[in-house]
Parts: sequence; structure tokens; C-alpha cells
Amino acid sequence: MAWIYLVVAGLLEVVWAFAMKQSDGFTRPLASAVTILTMVASFALLSFAMRTLPLGTAYTVWTGIGAVGAFLVGVTVLSEPVTVVRVTAAVLIVAGLVLMKLA
Repeated sequence: MAWIYLVVAGLLEVVWAFAMKQSDGFTRPLASAVTILTMVASFALLSFAMRTLPLGTAYTVWTGIGAVGAFLVGVTVLSEPVTVVRVTAAVLIVAGLVLMKLA
């Protein structure tokens, strides 16, 4: 169950990062509310996952899902540039997540 909490927490991190971008510095109320609500939910689920998972594993996977997810949302939704260096960085993050899970 801890891994499910952790994956959902990571996905919510992507949502709050995107909503924060859309909030325009917390000047747009709806996007700001989505940011805060999903941030709280993400932290809560992360804390539930940390009841049984090691800190290093949980935090690394959570931030990795958030980083790669935010990259993918940036590229697909916000038309951010796709470069070899950015894609390589995302691939290395995913490789690190797989290694962390296997460890």
C-alpha cells in the first residue's frame, strides 16, 4: 500500500507544480486553490508512505516522479523545448528511480 501512496503522491506533485505555474504567482484563485489542495494531499500521502518505506527511497521516488512528470507536462502541455540534454536528464532520473526501487 505504501508504494501506491507514494506513486499517487508523486502524481499529485506533478499536478500541483502545473497548477502553480498556471496560478501566475498565486494571482489566479482557482489555480492557486488547486495548487494548495494537491500540495497538501501530496505531502500527506508521502507521509503515509514513509511509515513503512525508508526516507531516502520514498523521497527520491517522490521527487523523481514529480521531476519527470513536470518535464513531460511542460513538453506536452506547455510546449517547452525538447532537447537531447533534457531528455537524457529525464531518462537518467527514471533509471535512478528504477535502481532505487530495486535497492
